[in-house]
Amino acid sequence: MEETHPLMHQGRDLPLRQRSTGIQGATTVQNGTRRRSVSSGSETLGGAMGPLLHWLHDVAAVTLLKARRTLLQAAILFCVLVLLLWVSIFLYGSFYYSYMPTVSFSTPVHFFYTADCDTSETRLCSFPTANISFMKNGRDQVMANGQPYRISLELEMPESPVNEELGMFMVKMSCYTKGGMTVSSVGRSTMLHYRSKLLQTMSTLVFAPLLVTGMAEQKQLIEVELFSDFKTNAYQPTIGAVIEIHSKQVQIYSSQLRIHAYFTGIRYVLYNFPLTSAVIGVATNFAFLSVIVLFSYLQFIWGGLWPPDQVRVRVMMGDDTRIQQRREEVRKRMERENSQKELNSSKVTGSVSESSDFQETGTGTELSKNASVIPDSLGPDVPDSKEEESHESDGPEVEENSPPQLGETVLRQRPGPWMSL
Repeated sequence: MEETHPLMHQGRDLPLRQRSTGIQGATTVQNGTRRRSVSSGSETLGGAMGPLLHWLHDVAAVTLLKARRTLLQAAILFCVLVLLLWVSIFLYGSFYYSYMPTVSFSTPVHFFYTADCDTSETRLCSFPTANISFMKNGRDQVMANGQPYRISLELEMPESPVNEELGMFMVKMSCYTKGGMTVSSVGRSTMLHYRSKLLQTMSTLVFAPLLVTGMAEQKQLIEVELFSDFKTNAYQPTIGAVIEIHSKQVQIYSSQLRIHAYFTGIRYVLYNFPLTSAVIGVATNFAFLSVIVLFSYLQFIWGGLWPPDQVRVRVMMGDDTRIQQRREEVRKRMERENSQKELNSSKVTGSVSESSDFQETGTGTELSKNASVIPDSLGPDVPDSKEEESHESDGPEVEENSPPQLGETVLRQRPGPWMSL
């Protein structure tokens, strides 16, 4: 076989290399165009999305600012309402505590008597006596001034033969002031309730187990009403009382003094309907405080209960002198505008007259030919121009009320070519 020369192989490989390089160049060009198209598309998309993103950012910022402001205002309003509610409750509680007196007061009564007499007798040496104080904790009065009270004494007495034979006995009560002066005194009679022998025997048989065990006793509770409508005086307040039983044979287990207030009017409603009264009182205080806070806010913001513009309008509507001043100011302003317009119109007429003079120099020959015709034609019009001038000189007041327009003044004062002649 014949051997091929290496140069021949190189000559054959050249077209193949050129083709491959051409293909590679085409692919690179296509890739470049694709990249450019993609980049241009992304740029256009970015350019279109940029304003939208900015708008969304602005909207979100404004919404967040409004939400924050609304939340802050709501928090402040809530705090103010809670504060007003607590103040309303405190005011109602203070009013109730200061206005409502003590409803009931009860204190034990301890009687004392002298024992310096003959002890062989069953009688006491003196009447049983007790001293009661009407001061709470040694400082505050139990009974309010002017308030009616019911005062009663409860006596726990045994059903003994001595008390049954005693019959009626007197109970006396004397009220005194700080200086020891007696301001009121009362006496009431009382006794044990009657029970027959048969009734006592039957009750003993029925309650025998309780009586044996000590859970029940044969005694009676006697209530003596001393005052039904007692009122203390503000100038001489009652600070205590002396209770005395006018009997030396009475037998008493224990006794209790009870004071109960009878309310009328607002106190009756507050005592018998506490929940309704509390709701109405707190709501009234809350409404009153809310009105005060609202007026204070308007005074701080506007400087009054009404906005400044409305106040100014109301004052001017009710004040004739200010209305007249406003009218004068408007009239003077219109006069200034009219004078300014007249000055401008005079400038325009001056420029027109200069242009007419220029035209006059160019057409002097034509005017000389028509000079004989123009006076005849202007003859009847001269008085009219004089009349117009007289009307203009006599009518400044009309021009003040009705401002002339620019076109009319230019036509009225325009000097034509014939005016120079």
